[in-house]
Amino acid sequence: MSPQLPPVAPAVTAELVAALSPRLRKRLDSGIAKLADRPVVRDGDVVRIAVDDDTGLELHAPDGAVRQADAVRCGCLLAPDCLHRAAAASLAPVAEDEAPERGGISADSPAPRDGSDDERPTEAAVPYESATPDQRAAARAVRLAAAAVLEAGTDGAGAVLQAELLRAAHTARLAGLHRAAATAVSVVTALRAARSADPAYHLTDLVTGLHDVLHVSHRVPAASGTELSALRGTARQPYRPDGSLRLYGLFSEPVTASGYAGAVTWTADADGRLYQVSDVAPGGAGRAVGAADRTVRLGDTALTHRELARAGLAVSGATVSPTGRLGAGAGVRAVRASGAGWHEDPVARLWAEPVPDQITRALTGGHGLLFLDVTLAGTAAEAAGDCLLADCNGVALRLTAAHDHPALPHRDNLRLLSAARGTRLRVVARLTPAAHPRARLLAAEHPTRSDTRLDIGLDRLQRADLPAVPAAPARPAPVPDEAPIHLLRRRVHQTVSGGRPVIALPGGTRADARRLHQSGLATAADLLMDLHSAAADRAHDVFGRLRPADPDRFARAWLAAAHYTAELDRALCLAAWTS
Repeated sequence: MSPQLPPVAPAVTAELVAALSPRLRKRLDSGIAKLADRPVVRDGDVVRIAVDDDTGLELHAPDGAVRQADAVRCGCLLAPDCLHRAAAASLAPVAEDEAPERGGISADSPAPRDGSDDERPTEAAVPYESATPDQRAAARAVRLAAAAVLEAGTDGAGAVLQAELLRAAHTARLAGLHRAAATAVSVVTALRAARSADPAYHLTDLVTGLHDVLHVSHRVPAASGTELSALRGTARQPYRPDGSLRLYGLFSEPVTASGYAGAVTWTADADGRLYQVSDVAPGGAGRAVGAADRTVRLGDTALTHRELARAGLAVSGATVSPTGRLGAGAGVRAVRASGAGWHEDPVARLWAEPVPDQITRALTGGHGLLFLDVTLAGTAAEAAGDCLLADCNGVALRLTAAHDHPALPHRDNLRLLSAARGTRLRVVARLTPAAHPRARLLAAEHPTRSDTRLDIGLDRLQRADLPAVPAAPARPAPVPDEAPIHLLRRRVHQTVSGGRPVIALPGGTRADARRLHQSGLATAADLLMDLHSAAADRAHDVFGRLRPADPDRFARAWLAAAHYTAELDRALCLAAWTS
């Protein structure tokens, strides 16, 4: 397998694409496709691509990422303003941009490869009364670039539109809008995954990213005080001293997102507070599989992530981020300790917390993890693939795959577990806000060996692991009637996939709006009609020529529909789990 290209800073990609002539810009996407098939060789900090028999391309990444445009060098006659340099930058993963005057990672970025220099607390946030002129200008740039992506849809949002969004992200970071910058970069990464048919791509991730980046860029100019502080975000996560910790391993999960991959191991202390140990770096699913067997980067411990998930850890001099991520600085000491089973104290307390309380926490900014006792009840077919049905204290729960990449065993494990109907298991899942109880399965007890845990994304079940004689089939809990909010959600998702042209088609918009009205969802019906109207609004001038579309109005209409759908899903989710 060829080495992966080093990550390229957003500003570098934007600069190289901007330098192209209009003719070369039209050929950029095809140039990227051709370059993706060329052999790649790594030599230390230099990655070389053989463009053809006579032309070579080099990416210089002394710190693991390409930070300057002149670090991408091509030997063709059109260099430096050639197609090859821009194509290579657009093909490579997006690097974590550097904050002005000091390096950093965004609050939404994966863990750095080395936490040793990532534990210095940031300076206190400056309480702006209102956004600065630079921040308002940067927010507008992000909004316009994201609106252009939304209007084009995934099929039309090629490398040129992606570069414009990366340029806006870099501008936002320089202006101190770290949340907008990080989310804009995640949107570009999701777009690339969608256009390359990456099996790890999820449309819902791209919808969530566009929703957040448009929401932030829309609100920043009018925000002030604490709202503005939340919208701005932080350049890097502050790590605080937390003394000595006694931790118990829970499970490990593979991570493949935003061009980064690896493993995250979750642990808990005696009070049930959760902590994570991460090994995430640029890479694909192959790195996620291998990371589980790497030694954790914490103190002097020789435990791998897979071993830590079933053992314990004693940590002194600990530093912890607000989300529970453990730092790995020079002053941290960690040694192996005994673990605890899921049915043993103190770990068992996580499953003792009432499910409604867990759902409320997950929906109000918690870590999203659910600790559940379920009885397997078979399988159900869905458009995205089969899901595992389970009964959770009378609630009909759908457990889905956390990742779809074929290198990871999520779907294979769910398929085998569906054959163990009637088996009662203790599981860990991540809540998916929806109108019905739904979560992504992350870890579970072994169906026949109660003393064994399974990391669903790392350990592969075999048919021999299933019960020889299936337990009595579980009686699935009744599935309540759902409000037809999916009629609006479908159009929100269709917009992201197909852009304005798809939503502008007459279709069954009016029929869907009538059904929403009849179900008491008048606001949803109005939002659906407004979205269609904004998409189809193409007036003619006095000469009969079609006027340019208004991407800002279309983006606002879509943002309103997406925001309403997300909030209603949260409310319906809470009701479905607690009623």
